[in-house]
Amino acid sequence: MSVNGFCRIVGKKLPQQFAYKRIVTFSTKPAQQQQAATVSTPSLPNTNPPAARKAIVPEHYRFVYPEFLPDPKVEWRNTIREKLERLDMLNRRGQVDLPEFYVGSILAVTSSDPHAAGKTGRFVGICIHRERCGLRARFILRNVIDHQGMEVLYELYDPTIQKVEVLRLEKRLDDSLFYLRDALPEFSSFDENMEAEHLEEGAPVPVNDIKVVLRPRPWLERWERQNLLGVANIEQYIKDKHRKSAAKVQKPWEKYDLMKQYRATIPEEEQKEIFAEVHTELHTLELQRKRNKRKRSFINPKQLA
Repeated sequence: MSVNGFCRIVGKKLPQQFAYKRIVTFSTKPAQQQQAATVSTPSLPNTNPPAARKAIVPEHYRFVYPEFLPDPKVEWRNTIREKLERLDMLNRRGQVDLPEFYVGSILAVTSSDPHAAGKTGRFVGICIHRERCGLRARFILRNVIDHQGMEVLYELYDPTIQKVEVLRLEKRLDDSLFYLRDALPEFSSFDENMEAEHLEEGAPVPVNDIKVVLRPRPWLERWERQNLLGVANIEQYIKDKHRKSAAKVQKPWEKYDLMKQYRATIPEEEQKEIFAEVHTELHTLELQRKRNKRKRSFINPKQLA
């Protein structure tokens, strides 16, 4: 064999022995393989657990239970203390029935009194004010007894309170009824033996649009400066100098101050979180209250001879 022939044979075999073999690690037809995979593999059942249902909090809770909302002032906020207070409030509500009431409702509160004959005292009156939040929530009842105006301040979660009865559930035109102190006595007089007026279940809370009549000046406060809706005869006792002084202190621009409204209220998102936390317990207490109400309204039939 000649040298040229040997070189041709070796030149043909060397590229075949040392040639780089290309390894393809992916498919060149992705569409066909995906279609085949979808056809060949059966659909597996969804093994993920269903999402937990969120509690539906009624919108009227912020009016029925305003004390569960914390104070809007930032310097007084403490989330841990607020949660602990809500737990204590729920425990207290489980021991004593604290019904729904508003400013203008007529209540009868029975509390322990070491100086009374039976160690308990009962006071009937109209709620003229309701303030504060948490365990410090309180309200004021007013009644005229023996021609003398009497007011009692109660802490809503006071352990000495034994019973709270709503004799008449209603609202008034104003958020505070302090002007009853300067009104005629008949607007604050209620019988101590007044019977409860039951409201139909599911019915809206009525609004009493009565307008009280004030006595002549002097008054405890300058009522002409407060834009009251429940007073009938303020214009009868004020003069031009009173109107001018009232106009000087008026701040009509405050109703457009959004930041002031924001700082004076709790955001709606936070309200929903708070009431979602206590909704289950409050709903259970409401159902128990309805059962007790039905038991009290049921009268055993008389046995016929």
